[in-house]
Amino acid sequence: MRERTVGRSGLVVGEIGLGTLTWGRDTDSDQAAQQLRILLEAGGNLLDTSPAFGNGAAESLIGTFLNGTISRSDVVICTRAGFIGRGAHARFGAGRGSILDSVAASLERLGTPYIDVLVVAAPDPVTPDEETARTLGALVESGKVRYIGLQAYPAWRAAAIQQFLRDRALPALTALETEYSLVNRHCEREYLPMANYGGLGVFATSPLGRGVLTGKYRHSIPPTSRAASEHLASFVEPYLDERARRIVEAVARAADGLAIAASDVAIAWALARPAISSVLVGARTAAQLTALLSGAMSTDLPRPVIDALDDVSE
Repeated sequence: MRERTVGRSGLVVGEIGLGTLTWGRDTDSDQAAQQLRILLEAGGNLLDTSPAFGNGAAESLIGTFLNGTISRSDVVICTRAGFIGRGAHARFGAGRGSILDSVAASLERLGTPYIDVLVVAAPDPVTPDEETARTLGALVESGKVRYIGLQAYPAWRAAAIQQFLRDRALPALTALETEYSLVNRHCEREYLPMANYGGLGVFATSPLGRGVLTGKYRHSIPPTSRAASEHLASFVEPYLDERARRIVEAVARAADGLAIAASDVAIAWALARPAISSVLVGARTAAQLTALLSGAMSTDLPRPVIDALDDVSE
């Protein structure tokens, strides 16, 4: 797998990272361990997780692997900040207390002294951005976190936080995390240009359009798919409309013409965009991940194909 730096930082990640949304819930320990091994054997290192995934189950599962299966130095762990467990539910906040408590809980579940990349999952309606920024900077200075980033912040607000940190000589933002695929290009308006200008790297989530761009839903909803899952059906449903179907058909035609899988086309398209440091993929099984990585790692799309997909997905 090829590697990329995250923006203008010294952090190096594989260009395809592994998401853990279903770990500890729909993906059991054995399957998760196999997926992690496949990622590492392919030359990847980026694991994306969150305290909200399975109410902490995904982080706990990663912690068990770090406790014996893999070396801590083999992986770059990106997790979210601000999620605090309350029984079966999680509360979110971007204030100092929420972030510090969340980080402490994540470190305990992961069984590690530091988090490689900490991403604030969203702004909250009451916390000033200055408080969030100072807390992030203090975490880097303490050594508990190595790099910091944001998710779901408007571009102008992320830029303001970055400027606040730089003006006070505090550790600056390194990464932005956002959904990005042929069926969701909203971040191109402001997010990607801001990242390019500010030297931030972007982790693109759901590059396969929540699974839709693989073509699995072209004719029906497979009973083992996310769209048929009690937990994830609403996650997939927005991309089953007529616009998405046109894009899926275009991806399928490109894949047929290039003799590659539709997923290879979708991932290669995302990786060709400026500012993208890594695309984050998830798989239901180890076999699916193997197939996905083996094709995507060796695919570069011809410019005319990229242009055609740009046109159909506008």
